[in-house]
Amino acid sequence: MKKLGFGLMRLPLLDPADERSIDLERFKQMADLFLERGFTYFDTAIGYHGFESQRAVKTALVDRHPRNRFALATKLHNNFVHSLEDRDRVFNEQLELTGAGYFDYYLLHGIKADSYPIYEQYDCFNWLLEKQRQGLVRHVGFSFHDTAELLDRILTEHPEMEFVQIQLNYLDWESEWIQSRAVYETAVKHGKDVIVMEPVKGGTLARLPAEAEALLKAAAPEQSIPSWAIRFAASQENVRMVLSGMSSLEQMEDNLRTMENFRPLSGQELALTARAAEIINQKIAVACTACSYCTDGCPMQIAIPKYFSLYNEDMREDLAQKGWTANYSNYNKLTRTHGKAGDCIGCGQCEGVCPQHLPIVSLMQQVSAHFDR
Repeated sequence: MKKLGFGLMRLPLLDPADERSIDLERFKQMADLFLERGFTYFDTAIGYHGFESQRAVKTALVDRHPRNRFALATKLHNNFVHSLEDRDRVFNEQLELTGAGYFDYYLLHGIKADSYPIYEQYDCFNWLLEKQRQGLVRHVGFSFHDTAELLDRILTEHPEMEFVQIQLNYLDWESEWIQSRAVYETAVKHGKDVIVMEPVKGGTLARLPAEAEALLKAAAPEQSIPSWAIRFAASQENVRMVLSGMSSLEQMEDNLRTMENFRPLSGQELALTARAAEIINQKIAVACTACSYCTDGCPMQIAIPKYFSLYNEDMREDLAQKGWTANYSNYNKLTRTHGKAGDCIGCGQCEGVCPQHLPIVSLMQQVSAHFDR
């Protein structure tokens, strides 16, 4: 397979304020183009797009293309497993929603220190192997959001897993929290294939500070800024697949151009990405990837990732001179249908599910101080 996968977490929407409003006609166009250009890997999960992503897969992909033309991955999340019976119930629902008949790749979703015991309690690793023996799953693995130390333990206890899906990008490569390099090297040590998620870090590496953008453009004027991030991830030797959450045909075209005739980054180019990461880290206020895991259970219905995005944009501005930006208006529009940042009650459910380990409650206070005037 070519190394670019279509991540179905950030599909085009009919209503930007409603994650469930997937633009199915645009999704069909994107799926068709993806396949036409020789790419085959599609990645979804239960909760993506307010539980609509898997259903959209059936409409846009499964019902319109021969099953042997594409590879489909989906996942079992511990939040939906409270008994042994729940495992089959969820799996059978996924088969029905997607109409796929079987899954090429199936993952235990988002393993962290607090969720690993749940997967163990309900014997999910052995259950997944049984699905493989039944021919309902072809390749077994898990996605991971924790330390290299925990990954080493899991792969030691479960060497039967074939692959690991991790967050890997040049901004998080040396991060003490995400540990992209250390986690990747741990997977390699255990001989596992690596699937990459968040190579562009939720769009952060598509919109760089001016100094970082100028650095990369000077080296390769013809290349897009996001292409550097995609190539960085794909350049790692044991990476089998790089997932990109594409929400427009333009984004897809750019990624296809980058990966059709993939060329790994040179040593000099790798050094440039390291320098760009240094510049970004000096500028970015909140390292949110807009995965939206935090929003589903928010009792105040706060648009957390959207507020972080607006806040980050303002923090890059010279507000001392401007005093006001359009982001204030955008924030106020969002608060008509969502809770304000200042409505946060500090329950902390968002922090418990955040793959980036962000202190969201205290960050909401900063966002509120900035926008709630």
